[in-house]
Amino acid sequence: MLSKLDNASDSRIRQLRQKYVSPSEVEDAVRRTIHAQLDNAPLRQINTSTGRLCNRDAQIKVFMESTEKPIKEAVAKYFSWVMLSHRWERNEPLLHDIQDRDIYDLDPVGTVVKLQKFCKIARDAGHRWAWSDTCCIDQNNNIEVQQSVNSMFIWYHHSALTIVYLSDVPPSSQSGALANSTWNTRGWTVQEFLAPKIVLFYQADWTLYLDDRSRNHKQSDAIMRELERSTGINARALEDIAYSLFGIFGVHLPVIYGEKRQNALGRLLQEIIAHSCDIAALDWVGRSSDFNSCLPADISSYKAPSCTLPFLSEDKMQMSVFTLRNNIVAVESASRLYTLLENLSVPRFAHGRLQLPCIVFPLTEIRRCAGGDGDKCFTYEVKAHGLQDLQVRTEDRLVQFAPARRTRQSFLLVRPWNRYDLGLINFADKTQSVQDWPEPESPGYNEPTMRELMLIVRLGQPFGALLLAQQWGGEYRRIASDNKIIAQVKDMTSVDDMMDVRMLEIL
Repeated sequence: MLSKLDNASDSRIRQLRQKYVSPSEVEDAVRRTIHAQLDNAPLRQINTSTGRLCNRDAQIKVFMESTEKPIKEAVAKYFSWVMLSHRWERNEPLLHDIQDRDIYDLDPVGTVVKLQKFCKIARDAGHRWAWSDTCCIDQNNNIEVQQSVNSMFIWYHHSALTIVYLSDVPPSSQSGALANSTWNTRGWTVQEFLAPKIVLFYQADWTLYLDDRSRNHKQSDAIMRELERSTGINARALEDIAYSLFGIFGVHLPVIYGEKRQNALGRLLQEIIAHSCDIAALDWVGRSSDFNSCLPADISSYKAPSCTLPFLSEDKMQMSVFTLRNNIVAVESASRLYTLLENLSVPRFAHGRLQLPCIVFPLTEIRRCAGGDGDKCFTYEVKAHGLQDLQVRTEDRLVQFAPARRTRQSFLLVRPWNRYDLGLINFADKTQSVQDWPEPESPGYNEPTMRELMLIVRLGQPFGALLLAQQWGGEYRRIASDNKIIAQVKDMTSVDDMMDVRMLEIL
């Protein structure tokens, strides 16, 4: 019938046809909306009404057979899901235990009770679908496990609700019980708490923690303050925390359970640096990783810095630039250095080898200081060409040398170069306050020169340096330090001291 209207000779009839759609078009529109909704959903979920596990095809079939046909709102409401965050216990029900069975008909013993209670609470909250990592993933299917780990952050983020079950928090517990729960020590806790928009905490008897009946415990001042004071993740869970961060950073990597924690964290950080070229991951204090010496062995090494670099005010920047403008040699050198850095390649990281662009300052002397912690930690006086003298505290035994007593092994202090730093000093940036600077039409104004001199001023400020030791193959290894190494050039106008620009390979 509709096809006849499409081909009608009367234009008014064809226009009338445009106001109607065919049943097949309606079904196609519904299916497109459903697939868009389920694109960020888990592969399998439990129907909280029937108690049965369904894959996506089964979910869509149930919806299409239902009487609910408003499209977008109905799809979003119907397919909304609830995620469970919990600590695995012995004999958790797995996929094969609930496949083709009604979970509400299972014997309510052991951890089955947890699954049943979780689904009932999700159902009573008005949600038809629920997901638990114990039984909604085929643990024997490596491809599915891999896909699930890489997608889990998205699933939690798009869930209508995440229920956190605290099996070791007894009924009527006082504030502090959550902070002491083993849930806080799990590696997966990071993404399972950060990703969802709405979270509710339940005690061992499935009552709300602190009897807090608000819609979202992430907006509870008392609960959030308690989590801020919590003790943190158990060191044995660091492999899991590395995997949980895959989703947070949008990284897709194979999950290799049983690998070393350092390797899991190393693969993650390698991928982040390789894709973003962001070298912030190199800013840590502690022990080096076996994966690559420029990475930390422990994610807790990314703690708040013990010292902060001084802030360069706009007035100081302005005064320094005007001083440099009168130094012809500095102006010419600044132009050459800017060109060198502008043409420097971005960091590359693959197969555990880091190609790092740096401004290099060769060491001229290493001398061990008296005292220290015996054989555990050593403090060294370090001199480098073009830099002010400084101290380095490390667990490594360094070869001592001086100009009169040289060593065949070379040591470098380097300033890792981030290409984005060129953008930070762009004089043409309209977001910067430049009202006190010369107008473009004024005598002596030169935009490239100003930009290059601003670079020199910034490079003259204190910076976080890396200490590198050359290896037999010509590569370098980072010497880990117990404190942040803060270095500064001796003389900002001696631009030639900053001209040693290289791409170093670090193991």
